Amino acid sequence: MITDRQGNAWTGATVDALSHFDAAIETFNLYRGDPVALADAAVDAAPEFVMAQLFKAYLFGLATEPEATREAITLVDGVRGMAMADIERSHVVALDLLLANNWTAAAVALDRHTMRWPHDLVALQAGHLMDFYRANCRDLRDRIARALPKWSDDRPGYSIVLGMYAFGLEEAGDYARAEAMGREALARQPLDSWAHHAVAHVMEMQGRAQDGIGWMQAREPYWAGDSNFIQVHNWWHKALCHLDLEQREIVLQLYDERVGAGDSVVALDLVDASALLWRAQMEGVEVGDRWNSVAERWTQHADGALYPFNDWHAAMAYLGAGREADVDRILARYQSNDGAETETRRWARRTGRPLIEGFQAFWHGRYADAVEALHGARYIVNSFGGSHAQRDVIDWTLTEAAIRAGLSETAEAFANERLALKPHSPVNRRFLRRAKSVGAAPRAGADLAA
Repeated sequence: MITDRQGNAWTGATVDALSHFDAAIETFNLYRGDPVALADAAVDAAPEFVMAQLFKAYLFGLATEPEATREAITLVDGVRGMAMADIERSHVVALDLLLANNWTAAAVALDRHTMRWPHDLVALQAGHLMDFYRANCRDLRDRIARALPKWSDDRPGYSIVLGMYAFGLEEAGDYARAEAMGREALARQPLDSWAHHAVAHVMEMQGRAQDGIGWMQAREPYWAGDSNFIQVHNWWHKALCHLDLEQREIVLQLYDERVGAGDSVVALDLVDASALLWRAQMEGVEVGDRWNSVAERWTQHADGALYPFNDWHAAMAYLGAGREADVDRILARYQSNDGAETETRRWARRTGRPLIEGFQAFWHGRYADAVEALHGARYIVNSFGGSHAQRDVIDWTLTEAAIRAGLSETAEAFANERLALKPHSPVNRRFLRRAKSVGAAPRAGADLAA
């Protein structure tokens, strides 16, 4: 029986097709190159190779982009009449749930899948990304912890599993183990951009800005370059380090040359562009008309239906570009009753709407309203929306809003909260100084009154 490099047997595969499939998986693992083209080559070599087509469906379905999601649905529908084994049928179940916007149910389906097939690297990585997109810190860690004892360093892909575990440990707050695991993964496979990014997250969460800059610079040949899918995100991490050190000119240069450069319409890149411009503008950086290009590129993704985390970042760009009608369009979609009740609709109503309304209030100078909206909405973890580092823009905006609203007690409390996590951060220290200089505190209970 022929198998892939991890030892999995796939229905309809041939030796030639598996060579393309193995290359596609490695490309996906490293976020480097074109996994879609390699998957297409596998299908061309073996048209009944079901898993090659399901792999493509994951690539499109995990993009959080409407057009890509439609393509993924077409791919899954196209294999329903083909011969399948239990392992492929299990993937179809997970994909159907994902593409119906029920992310948690899909992730749980892959939990069960990898308990039975722990060496299915596509399932591990797809599930890991589902955990990331729904901000489930526990499963980011434990999905990999459940499978790792079944792996050993003589099985191809072992370093990739270590890199995913490093990121899960980081998001779960186990920073020392996360950094050690990430460095071990990179010692085995230096091109693993995800493991590199896991260590960058550790340094971000610990407030080690200088270390972060050194880490990014020393390893730049491994994670940068046009063939690297998450290079923009890694440049974003480097920019955050410079922003924390108040090196605003470098931040703007990194935006212009790396994060916001070109005409990328990849949702992940646009999230980084929006989030960096928003932070920079709050810090007093003159961003000019840079919002316009980002806002225009968001139009094809921010539909108010697929993924609220994207909608919220699109709203930042729309506010910056003066496209208020687009913000209102997203909010109106959240309030409509058309379409099926899905998990992402619940995310939109419960968290997406107050986030967008809070950022809208902040942008228009209604700072007390922004505090009111964002104070509760910031508890987004284990709901949806990326990493702790990405979601920090909420607390950053909340603290800034409290200061600008003159809510001294509230602002000082939020600043102390931030300093407890990053006591050496210049930004957080400045928050506390500004909060204490706001003036006489309002009467007790007045500043967060409903």
